[in-house]
Amino acid sequence: MKSYKTLLIYIFLFLFILGCGRTWHHISPPIPTSTGTPHIEREILENGMTLLILERRSLPILTVDIKLRGGAMYDTERLAGIANLTSKLLTEGTVRRTATQISEEIDFIGGRLTTLCGDDYAGARLTILKRDIDTGFDLLSDILMNPAFREEEISKKRGRILAGIIQEKEDPGSVASRAFYNMVFDGHPYHRPVKGFAETLPEIKQKDIFSFYNRYYQPNNLIMAIAGDITRDEALSIVKRYFGKWEKRPIDFPAFASPSISDKRMVKIVDKDITQANIFMGGLGIERTHPDYYSVRLMNHILGGGGFSSRLMNNIRDDLGLVYSIYSHFGMKVYSGTFFVNLQTKNESANQAIEEVIKEMRRIRSDMVSDEELRDAKSYITGSFPLRIDTNSKAAGILTSIEFYNLGIDYFEEFPKGINAVTKEDVLKAARKYLNPDNYILVVVANKDKAKIK
Repeated sequence: MKSYKTLLIYIFLFLFILGCGRTWHHISPPIPTSTGTPHIEREILENGMTLLILERRSLPILTVDIKLRGGAMYDTERLAGIANLTSKLLTEGTVRRTATQISEEIDFIGGRLTTLCGDDYAGARLTILKRDIDTGFDLLSDILMNPAFREEEISKKRGRILAGIIQEKEDPGSVASRAFYNMVFDGHPYHRPVKGFAETLPEIKQKDIFSFYNRYYQPNNLIMAIAGDITRDEALSIVKRYFGKWEKRPIDFPAFASPSISDKRMVKIVDKDITQANIFMGGLGIERTHPDYYSVRLMNHILGGGGFSSRLMNNIRDDLGLVYSIYSHFGMKVYSGTFFVNLQTKNESANQAIEEVIKEMRRIRSDMVSDEELRDAKSYITGSFPLRIDTNSKAAGILTSIEFYNLGIDYFEEFPKGINAVTKEDVLKAARKYLNPDNYILVVVANKDKAKIK
């Protein structure tokens, strides 16, 4: 009798877990990728909103991704962090709904509604089942068009962000990254952290948030991508229904000069009583629309962006055993991004690891990469490219990025062509143009006495 009851309990638990699994995954399974180029519809609405539509009928799921020019670069020095705070407050209450009501309504339909903010843009994302499209768009349009920015919610959100800023000051990697970006973008808006500073956040008042919102959150500044179980006509109908009354207004965007950097080696050492050094070294990169993008992408993959197949990893980690992790990265934005090598190593081996990075930079600048290296890099980058759109969420995100950075609606065709057209000579030119092993910014967070950085 006891074993029979136990069996029934196990059967019940199995069915319960199976049911939970179905509920948990009903919004986020991978979308089967098809061969060929995805067909994207692009429409400009009467109020200036740009709409991108990618129809995928395999599952009854939709993801809506939104980006607009309203990121942290549009903060001021006095109000650093206002773009991020504005974005985070969108889901914390509207004229019609409280923060709790928004959370409960999206949870009730098993959806997800979030906001985001980076250096270049701010935005929002909605994931829902097709059957809940009206509820989802009602919530999405409400947070974007009717935010309340209530004082109590501002205070709560500001407090959470401040706590995060304070916590990051104790993390060596965050300290090194922050110091590096501050030096690279000295005098340019990109030098400010997206979250702002501990001393500027308390200065941001409700009227400042409304002013920032009213300036940048306009339909003619908004890109929306919808990916999933929806046709062009359905997408146009739902978007016009919920966003059609949002009237466009002229937007006065501030003008910024391109970042510039010293042509001298600059070093910053932050003394912390830790066992391993956190190191950032590099300088300015390129903007996302730069014609050298494909050459730089391949060069960086071979140097240090290709994981365990990269030169930095093979030499400094595998052969010499100097580092726990190491990689190189070209970050690309509207204006010049950054190039950096990031590594962690024992304090005592910091100088040797830095010297080996410089050796690899010199090597890729002096000799052409091998045929095998170039072939493998091209194969990996083009082969993994379809994985960037294998879910509705990824697809919607990349669509808004393509539009935001003016990469062209034919990007899915042009990207593999651009990568495959790069030659060994192109890689060599890119390395000589964008890597400088003599003049670079070096930030080291370490035990100063043990690291003895030169």
